[in-house]
Amino acid sequence: MRTAADALSLSFGLVYFFTDQTIRPDELAVEAEARGFDSLFVPEHTHIPISRDDEWPGGGELPPEYKRILDPFIALTASALATEKLLVGTAICLVAQRDAIELAKQVSTLDYLSNGRVVLGVGLGWNTDEMRNHGVDPSQRRAMLREKILAMRALWRDDVAEFQGEYVTLSPSWQWPKPVQRPGPPVFYGGAAGPVTFRHIIEYCDGWMPIAGRGSISEKIEEMHAAAELAGRDPASLGLMAFGVPPKLQVLEHYRSTGMQRALFNLAPGTRLETLRELDRLTALVAEFRAG
Repeated sequence: MRTAADALSLSFGLVYFFTDQTIRPDELAVEAEARGFDSLFVPEHTHIPISRDDEWPGGGELPPEYKRILDPFIALTASALATEKLLVGTAICLVAQRDAIELAKQVSTLDYLSNGRVVLGVGLGWNTDEMRNHGVDPSQRRAMLREKILAMRALWRDDVAEFQGEYVTLSPSWQWPKPVQRPGPPVFYGGAAGPVTFRHIIEYCDGWMPIAGRGSISEKIEEMHAAAELAGRDPASLGLMAFGVPPKLQVLEHYRSTGMQRALFNLAPGTRLETLRELDRLTALVAEFRAG
C-alpha cells in the first residue's frame, strides 16, 4: 500500500511557454509557489525561421507561442526574484546555440540572485534551421553541447578556469560570481533514451530529463543505471525528472514507482485567468495524489 511518504517523495513542477501574450513570469511563479509546486521550467527558442526543414516533434502545425517566447533567463530571473523557494530551470536550454562563456555567466548570476535555486535542463534541439542561423552544424551539436557544458563547469568550479576543445577554447580565466550551488547548478540532459545519450549523461550531467510518453521510461532507467555502473558511476547519483507528464493519477503513480523525483506538467500558455484556472486543476490533482 502506498504511504503518504511515498506520495510526497515525488515533487511537482511546471513547464510554461511565457510570451508577450501570457501571464507574466513573476506572477505565475508566485501563484505556483503558493499552491505547493516546487519548480518552474521554461523552454528556449531564440527565433523560428519561417521556412523550416524540420517538422515540430509534437506533430501538426507549430503552436503560435513558439514565435513569441520570452528569453528564458530573463523570465527565470523575474520568477526567482518574486519567490523564496521555487526552483527555476530550463526545459530545455539550447546550449549548442549559445556562447559557453556567456552562458556560464548567466547561469551563475541567476543562481547567485536566486540563492541557489537553478536547475539547468539542456538538450540538442530539433529545429536545424534555427541552429544554422546561429552558425551551428546540426551534425556537431552533440559534441558542442558536451564541450560547452564541460567548459561551463570549469568556470563555475575553478578560481582559475581553462578549457581546450574543438569547439571551445578558454585560456586561464577568472569569472565570478560563482554559483551558490557548488560545484555548480545541477545539469539535466533532456533527450531520448539510448546508449549515446546515457554516455553523455553519465560523463557530465547530474541526471536525465526525458519527455513523458516517448517509450518506456522505466526500462530505460534500468539501462541508464546499468551503463552508469559499467562506467564506474553510482547510479544513485543520477537524478530523474520527466517533463510533459500527463495529468493523470495512474501516470503519476507509475512515475513514482520508477524512482522519478520530479514530474513536470505542461501548463498551456494563455491569459492570466486561463492559466490560473488550469493551475488550480493541476493543484487539485496533486492534492488527490498525495491523499491517495
